[in-house]
Amino acid sequence: MYKLNIICLLTAALLFASCGEKKAPLTETQATATTKPDSTSGDKVVLFFGDSLTAGYGLPDPSQAYPGVVQNKIDEAKLHYKVVNAGVSGETSAGGKARISWILKQKVDVFVLELGANDGLRGIPVTATMENLQAIVDAVKAKYPNAKLVLLGMQVPPNMGGKYAYSFKAIFPGLAAKNNMTFMPFLLKDVGGVPSLNQKDGIHPTAEGAKIVGNNVWQVLQGVLLK
Repeated sequence: MYKLNIICLLTAALLFASCGEKKAPLTETQATATTKPDSTSGDKVVLFFGDSLTAGYGLPDPSQAYPGVVQNKIDEAKLHYKVVNAGVSGETSAGGKARISWILKQKVDVFVLELGANDGLRGIPVTATMENLQAIVDAVKAKYPNAKLVLLGMQVPPNMGGKYAYSFKAIFPGLAAKNNMTFMPFLLKDVGGVPSLNQKDGIHPTAEGAKIVGNNVWQVLQGVLLK
C-alpha cells in the first residue's frame, strides 16, 4: 500500500507544472525579499533554487515552504546562515538554466538545487535535463567556486515508461557524484502519498507536510553547514 501511495503521489506531483500557475520569473529583489540577509551581519547564504515545491505554491505564507522550515532550524541551531528562496512555480531545468546568471548576483555560500520534475512531466529527454542541470551547477561553480553544493532528487512514475523512469531517476545520483554534491535521493520522503500532508490538489504539501520536508532536508543540510 505504501508503494502504491508513492506511485500515486508521484503521478500527481509531476502535474504541478500544468496545475500550478506558471509565474513570471522573479526579479533578484523578489527572489531575496523574504529572507534577504543583512549585508552587515556577516551571515552566509543558503540559496534554494527550484520549482513550486521550493516556492511554496498554495501555502498561505511563502515562509511556510520547506526552505523557511530550514531557516527556523538554522536559527534554533544558532548558525550564522540566512536562507534565500529562489523557487519559481512551473520551473523546468531549461528555465532554471536561463535565469541562473542573474540569481547568482546574490551571494551564495551553499547552493541547493531542486529541479527536474517538470521535465519529467513533459517527457523531456533525460540527456537534455541532465545537460541543463549540469549547466546550472557549472554556473555556480564558476561564480562561487567555494560554494557547497546540495542536490534534492525527484522521480517520475512508472507510467512514463520503465526505461524513462529509470533513466530519469539516475540523473540525480549521477549528477551528485560527478560534482561532489551532498545528495538527498527524494525530496518528498515521508510526505508523498499521505493525503493529510498534501493540499487539495494532492500535489503540493500543506504547511504540515512542508514541515516534514523541511525537517528531512535539514537532516541532510545540517552536516554541510557544520563543516
